[in-house]
Amino acid sequence: MRLFRKLLPIAAVPFFSLLFSTIGRAQTAPLLSASEYPDGLNFENILAYSPLQHDIISHVLTLGYAAQAAGLVYFLATLSNIAPRYRLSSVLSAVVMSSAFLELFQLSQNWNDAFVFTDGVWQLGTEAFSNGFRYMNWSIDVPMLLLQLVVVLGLTRRRAVSYGTQFIIGGLLMIWTGYIGQFYEVTNLTQFWIWGAISTVFYIYVLFVIGQMINTSADALPNQPDNLPKAMRNVFWYILLTWTLYPIAYLIPVLLPTAWGAVIRQIIYTTADISSKVIYGAILSYIARKRSEDLAYEPAISTARR
Repeated sequence: MRLFRKLLPIAAVPFFSLLFSTIGRAQTAPLLSASEYPDGLNFENILAYSPLQHDIISHVLTLGYAAQAAGLVYFLATLSNIAPRYRLSSVLSAVVMSSAFLELFQLSQNWNDAFVFTDGVWQLGTEAFSNGFRYMNWSIDVPMLLLQLVVVLGLTRRRAVSYGTQFIIGGLLMIWTGYIGQFYEVTNLTQFWIWGAISTVFYIYVLFVIGQMINTSADALPNQPDNLPKAMRNVFWYILLTWTLYPIAYLIPVLLPTAWGAVIRQIIYTTADISSKVIYGAILSYIARKRSEDLAYEPAISTARR
């Protein structure tokens, strides 16, 4: 319960505190006209972009899928350095990288195809841009990312099944309710806030379960090398930090409903994707290798000596 009391006000900040600070601006934003736009249209589609703004988004999206491709190479190349007991974590990282690469590549192509250059600006053409690709990617990646943590912590089968089930159900409900909400970011703020709030409830729940699992597992491993219990606990705070970027990006249509807001939104999303997938996977790979050393797994020991 102490963890929950600490977590609740922190995790609620990206949604509920911004609700009260931005609702006045949201009411005056001219793009939120239900009579003018159909449901399901992301706010990026109703804006005109300068060449600079359009190019920044295009380049950032390219960085996103390129980073996932680089991560895939890394996790496959270092797979043999991990003991079989923990190797599934790196395999799951490779699955995450593959999924993210394909979805983010499609998103990048969607952005470049959706807009046409007319009278010195980029405007929507005949194909709409959709952030929905991100949610489909997260539907695959979030359960995999959380299951990686279960593997690295070396839980018993019963606890692994229990936590894994909670992660999959809670994570998918968090994503899918946010997915519904983003369809109304232009046309219906009430629906946008309701579904965003529901998603935030599952977000807090998943973070609470992660913190509980990490703390109990770290307490059971006081003699691990290189202060691994502390490193494991730090993973929780890293997840909290990187995951908080997503609800902030979700709120950009009411925080900053401009072309530069769209640029910032895609930068935030891409930063979050790289941090919560590639870097997170590398952190867990490091922990898995250290735990492999403790098992006297020779490839892990040899790698540490280099």
